Parts: sequence; structure tokens; C-alpha cells
Amino acid sequence: MVLGEEQTAMSTVIETQNLHKVYRTGFWMNQLLVPLKSCSIKIFDGETFGLLGPNGAGKTTLLKTLLGIIRPTSGEGLLLGKPLGDRTVKHQIGYLPENPYFYDFLTGWEFLQYTAGLFQLPKALQQKRIPELLDLVGLARSAAQKKQLRQYSKGMLQRVGMAQALINDPNVVFLDEPMSGLDPMGRYQMREIITSLKRQGKTIFFNSHVLSDVELICDRIGILAKGELICCDTLDSLLGPVDLYRVQGQAGDTTALQPWIPDLEVENHHWHGHLHKEQNPQDFLAAVSKMGGTLTSLTLAKPTLEEFFVQQLRQRGIETSQ
Repeated sequence: MVLGEEQTAMSTVIETQNLHKVYRTGFWMNQLLVPLKSCSIKIFDGETFGLLGPNGAGKTTLLKTLLGIIRPTSGEGLLLGKPLGDRTVKHQIGYLPENPYFYDFLTGWEFLQYTAGLFQLPKALQQKRIPELLDLVGLARSAAQKKQLRQYSKGMLQRVGMAQALINDPNVVFLDEPMSGLDPMGRYQMREIITSLKRQGKTIFFNSHVLSDVELICDRIGILAKGELICCDTLDSLLGPVDLYRVQGQAGDTTALQPWIPDLEVENHHWHGHLHKEQNPQDFLAAVSKMGGTLTSLTLAKPTLEEFFVQQLRQRGIETSQ
């Protein structure tokens, strides 16, 4: 099948088939490094897609291949309906690298003007667009106009990097570790920015190690390990149905709880464990009351993305330390 032939209900923005990348290394160039192996993926219009994986998994290689910064050794792909690397789509995409390099002696404002000039934005549009973006990323206009980039903190550089990625009002935004170097408030603001882009209908593709942020904002995720895409789907599909309640309580005759809570743990008159969803919570609550205990918490025991991520890597014998 020719790439792009299959029709879907949603428009496909990014599509790859069997992308493979090999580097030759060593003094004699006789050693092979394979950061990407037969990677096939689809990203749909308007979705936020999070790519996860341990260090060295090939995430940045895949992202740079999609952008046309590096060429695949084999395989093919489309970005906005054009072959990867096609220059005609460059004005429709934005990109924030993980470790961006900026001209140290430009101010933030001057840097955004320079970036806008690369896209040939009219001066009048620049004067409107730059203040809007500075407000969006939480940078003070006065600081951006007066302060040189060499005086910016890591978090401020990340913010101005996001602003330059959006200067051309792109349809597709690529972000490589956008939360890197940000404090908790900065991470919250970056999530808000991505959420606002999502509301505007932008397609967002980003790599991240911060799984809690991915879990909050992504429509779908993929996990890349040793260059291979080991899973790709919505969080609900990957994490599966919730069939357990997490219960906590105190006091009472805890021996009566064992038939209800197989993994019961008791410490200093406090107990906790899991109740299967098929068991009636009302009957369980009556049993706790009858034994003289108090139920303090009953919540659905939904597995986290972090637990799923670690499980997937361990099943494949991959080191999970970051």
C-alpha cells in the first residue's frame, strides 16, 4: 500500500511507515548505531500526541526525522501530505528543540523579530504578534525588550523558545522536552500554553520525561524503546478498565476484612488494600460498620501512566532508571 492511500475519518497530519535510521561510528566507521527501527506512526489533525521513552530510546531522532533535519536510512513518511523534508511545509510548522541555541547578545524582543523575519512576516503583524506571544508564555515585555538572552535563566530561555516556535502561527507544533528546566509554576504555565494551542485546533507532537504532564494533556501517547515503538494508543485503551477500588480505614476487627481485601495491610490500627469492583461497595461498607471499623477512603484504583510505562519497559528487560 502506498503511504497516504488509506482513508480515515480524521485527517492524518503525520504518517510514517517503517522508518529506520542507522549511523556508522568508530574509528573505522565499522560500528553500527541504530536509534530508530521500523517505526510506523500516525498523528491526526488537532490531536496532542506525547512520545515517551527512556534516555537513548530514539525520541529526538524520530522528531528530527519528522522535521526533515535528518534523513531516514530507509522507510518513508508524510508531514502535512508532503514527503518528510519537503521545504514547502516549513512555514506551517513550529519547533522547540530540547537544548535550543540563541544569539546571546540579542534581547528577547529582537530575537523574536529575527525569527519573524525568517518567515517574512510583515512589520505590522510582528508588532502585534510578538507582544501576544510574550504574554502567552509569561515573559514581561519590558524584560524582553531590554534584557539580552545571555542574561536569561533556563526557564526564561524555554519560554522565549516556545514563543519563537509559535511566531508563524503554525498548524503543527513539535516540542522536544518542553518542560525541561522549568519550576512547578513554569510547568503549569507550559501545560496551559499547550492546552490553549489544543483549543485552537493545533496538532502538537512532543517528547517528555514528565509523565504526569503527559497524562494530563495528551489525547494519545506512544512509547519508544531501543528505537522501536512498543505501543501507541489513547490512555484509556492502554491503561485498561478500572476494576478495583482502593480502600482505607481504621480500627475494628480486621480479621473480618480478609475475605473482602485479599491484599489487606494493617499498621497501628489503620488498614488499606484493594476491593474488587464486582464486590458491592455498600455491602462492604455494611461489613466495616458491623465489625466496628471506619472506612476513611474508597476510590477507583486507576493505574497511572508511570506504572504502565515502567511495566512496559521491564517486560522487555529495559533499564527504567532515567
